[in-house]
Order: sequence, then C-alpha cells, then structure tokens
Amino acid sequence: MRLLNTTSFILEEFTGREIPQYAILSHRWGNQEISFQDIQMFKNFTDYFKTRKSTKSEGWSKIKAACEQAVLAGCKWIWVDSCCIDKTSSAELSEAINSMFLWYRDAVVCYAYLPDVFKCWGEEFDLRVNYEFRNSKWFGRGWTLQELLAPKKLIFFNRYWLRLGDRKALWTMVSQTTGIKDEVGWASASVAQKMSWASKRETTRVEDRAYSLMGLFDVNMPPLYGEGENAFIRLQLEILRISDDESIFAWRDPKNLSGGLLARSPNAFQESGDIERFDSDHYEKPPYSMTNKGLRMEFPLLPAWRFQNSALDADDTSLAPLQCRFGGDHSRLALLLRCIKGSQFRRI
Repeated sequence: MRLLNTTSFILEEFTGREIPQYAILSHRWGNQEISFQDIQMFKNFTDYFKTRKSTKSEGWSKIKAACEQAVLAGCKWIWVDSCCIDKTSSAELSEAINSMFLWYRDAVVCYAYLPDVFKCWGEEFDLRVNYEFRNSKWFGRGWTLQELLAPKKLIFFNRYWLRLGDRKALWTMVSQTTGIKDEVGWASASVAQKMSWASKRETTRVEDRAYSLMGLFDVNMPPLYGEGENAFIRLQLEILRISDDESIFAWRDPKNLSGGLLARSPNAFQESGDIERFDSDHYEKPPYSMTNKGLRMEFPLLPAWRFQNSALDADDTSLAPLQCRFGGDHSRLALLLRCIKGSQFRRI
C-alpha cells in the first residue's frame, strides 16, 4: 500500500503489519487530478508551485487541504486514489481495485470532499445547503458507494473545506438520498437491496459499475477492462459462489431479451430496494453451478396456469418461488420461466 506523507508530501510503500494509521480521501475526479507520476516529478508541493506552470492547481489544492485535515486528526499519512496508485501498472491497478474496500474500512478517518456544495450549515441559507448536499454529484458516483459505507468514520466537507458534519449526524439526509436505511447494519441487507443502491450510480467505464461493488459483497475478481457488461455478469457469478441469497434474481429489465437469470447491469435492480431474503426451514437450497449450457440450479416449479392469469396460460410456463419477499407486505417473489427443452428453462 502506497501512502502520502501529510507534511513532506512524499510517497512511501508499506506492507502488512507495517501499514501505519492513515486518513483517506473520497472524492469525484475532475480534470486536474494529480497522478502518481506528478508526485514523483517534484519533491513536494512547494517545488511544484514555484514553477508557476501548474495546470492542475485544483488537484494540488484538494490534496493539500486533505493533508491539512489529516494533520489536525493526528495522521501522518493519507491515501488518495489519484496519486497513490500507479495506473500504468495493470498489476498494481488490479490489486488496488480488489483492496480498495478494505483500505477505506481500515482508515482512521475518511474525508468526503463535495466541491458542488458551496454553503455550510449555520449560515443564512440552511435550506440551500440541504439541497446542495442531497444533490451533490458525489452521491451519484459508482465508487463512492463503498467509500460511503466502508469507513469507520466519515466526515463531509464542502467546496471550501468547511466541515458539513459526519456520516452519523447527517444520516437522515444520506439515507433519503441513497435509499440505504441502516448506517450500521447495511452489510446484512439482501443482494437485491445492495444492488438497488448502485442502480442509479454512474462510472466512467462500464466495467467499473461491477468492480466498484466487489467489496460490498466480499468478493474478488480480476478487472478486465474491455469486457463491458460481462463484468457485471462475472460479479453476480462470484456472489453466487459464496451466497445462496435468491434475491439476486429479483430484478426487472424490459430490455432483457436473452432470457438469462442474471441481470445485465445494476439498473435492473432499481425497484428492488425493499426486497428481503428469507430462509425456509422446510427447503434446503442445493448449490448453484455454471455449466456450458448455462446456470444450473434447482427450484420447486408451479404450473403458471393455476394462477388464473390469461398471460400465463401456456402449458410450458412455470413459476419458480424465490426465497425472498417484499419487506412491506411480505408477499413472496417468483420467477416466470418457460421450458425450452427437457429441464432447460429461460426467464420471461
């Protein structure tokens, strides 16, 4: 793990138990971010500004302000994704993507920088800062979902690095903005609920919509930029390897023409925020497996025609009840399946 010294601005690498206490920055990338190579070019910020040729003054100012906050908190070190990762190294980038959730979790404190929030509570425009905070683009970025949830302590700052408050104090607004109900017990949420939190978030690379969720589900997989939406399929398969939570199948996508059981993107889970898993004492779930013919799994099947719905009259149509339900009325969910051949089915 590479950390930036908060006073000398020199990068240093640490491994295992050698890793010291550190602060960490959460932010949206802009056009003037400081890279690993930028840091290597100069001994410190003073040398950089002496050149008077900076085209990345906003990036430098952001890192400098984060370092100042870390010093006040007694942290000698800070981790900033833009400059602490050598992105020219695919191996290092892969390690960082798979470790990022843990790095945010293990930090002493995380600083969330919201440059589109100009006001601060306690000023004249309280309603204005409420609006700016809840509509900050920080809440719409894919990577900031884990950066919101993983840290033990998270403090929000506005554009001028004035403290807005910590996560606990602002949780009501955070919850209303993100759809996440429980600040402390979020890890026990169903797969469908966690996916719903990411369903409206965006990333620059389509693959990052999947990679940014690995930590939330405690899975690891190598990033393969260029694979497109297949990254999200791989993520779901990794989740199925360690979890029997059937809410992973509780999604809707009118554009799904493949008939597959797995969603193409988190967008399909936009209506799944209230879906809870439950385990029946009378039903032992057999393991899932991936074969050359698709996902192999066992469900109890019910003839769809029994439910007196003209749309379900076909003899080859069945309902497969899932071990999940809507949290409000506890109504159980089921998959609508059509038999293709023998024991092969497609989702309809």
